[in-house]
Amino acid sequence: MTRRTVNKGALCPKSLGKIQIRRTSRWTRTGRARWAVCCSFGRACSWWAGVQMGPPDPILGVTEAFKRDTNPKKMNLGVGAYRDDQGKPFVLDCVRKAEALISSKQLDKEYLAIGGLGDFTKSCAQLALGADSEVLKSGRNITVQTISGTGSLRIGANFLSRFHSASRDVYLPTPSWGNHTPIFRDAGMQLKAYRYYDPSTCGFDFKGTLDDISKMPERSVILLHACAHNPTGVDPKPEQWKEIADLVKKRDLLVFFDMAYQGFASGDIDRDAWAVRHFIEQGHNIVLSQSFAKNMGLYGERVGGLTLVCKDAEEAKRVESQLKILIRPIYSNPPMNGARIAATILNTTELYNIWLEEVHCMANRIIKMREQLAANLKSEGSTHNWEHVTDQIGMFCFTGLKPDQVERLTKEFSVYMTKDGRISMAGVTSGNVGYLAHGIHAVTK
Repeated sequence: MTRRTVNKGALCPKSLGKIQIRRTSRWTRTGRARWAVCCSFGRACSWWAGVQMGPPDPILGVTEAFKRDTNPKKMNLGVGAYRDDQGKPFVLDCVRKAEALISSKQLDKEYLAIGGLGDFTKSCAQLALGADSEVLKSGRNITVQTISGTGSLRIGANFLSRFHSASRDVYLPTPSWGNHTPIFRDAGMQLKAYRYYDPSTCGFDFKGTLDDISKMPERSVILLHACAHNPTGVDPKPEQWKEIADLVKKRDLLVFFDMAYQGFASGDIDRDAWAVRHFIEQGHNIVLSQSFAKNMGLYGERVGGLTLVCKDAEEAKRVESQLKILIRPIYSNPPMNGARIAATILNTTELYNIWLEEVHCMANRIIKMREQLAANLKSEGSTHNWEHVTDQIGMFCFTGLKPDQVERLTKEFSVYMTKDGRISMAGVTSGNVGYLAHGIHAVTK
């Protein structure tokens, strides 16, 4: 280790002595040595002087700007969380009932197993794959409880980085959920992209998707949104899914499904899981991430699952052992309360039926708001084609608005959204949909 001395106060003006800069034995990825700065006496200098301010989160930035706005008609269409028709956060009745049932049992708060709550993981897999799934009957899946969908994706990405030695390439649709990129990048995967959204039609670029998949190197990983694609709301039709499944199989690609909206997209849990089940029926041994944030409103409870479909039960056991080894040094074991709520709902007939009705109503409210927005735009006299508003599905809508139009909408109407024109339909209500249509028409004339 080498040392060098700089003039007093050069880096730490308030220190009373000389500052020593030590070159440590570690090197950065760029090949430059790390330098530890310390004072010979007096208060130590900051260890983190070289840490740069990171860019603000685009969604949180929208929310902060919204909070500062004093316009009584202001709208926040950036946050991806369900709201009722009064614009208020919504807790499902089945969740309240499940919480009361759990409380009455006076259960303990002991640690869960590394893989999570067994009643939850079993029901989680069954919800996604179907009660009659051959995969479940043969025991060739492993499902672990995770910290919502984000944690599920990250554990899955870590597993791929460590064990999918054939390729580190993971192909994401353009665009994709913003967190997909850092999740896979930070896990050590190599990010690639394939065409998905067509800005000219505000719809699915089916031809572009097939063309790009046909060129992907064999054994690569492809990420697919099972339903309610985030951020565009654009999903392939069943016949298109079939062609994608055939081509992916031909290219020998590993499929990683992200299913964060089962039931919340169409209101039908089986319809929303159709693509996942079709791929498995066609022989794909998929990786699947699930979240219960949207469809059960368990945002802060962080309830999710990760499923790997394996060749046989023996392979599933080996995969399970390695997933536990990955999880143990990260968070040791997952949180209990949300998993108990979800498991109670999924395993209690009365609560399950209430949930099916409630998730159907949530999805229908979103669909209704899409229809009313398109109708109000027409009533405003807009000559643009807004069919994509009703053709898209799920919480988000890619409006097709340009950044300058988004800026005008915010400045002139206090309507807040991300610069790419994505809006959360959950923020649209029967009370403000007319105002939103008026603003959109004004900036798109």
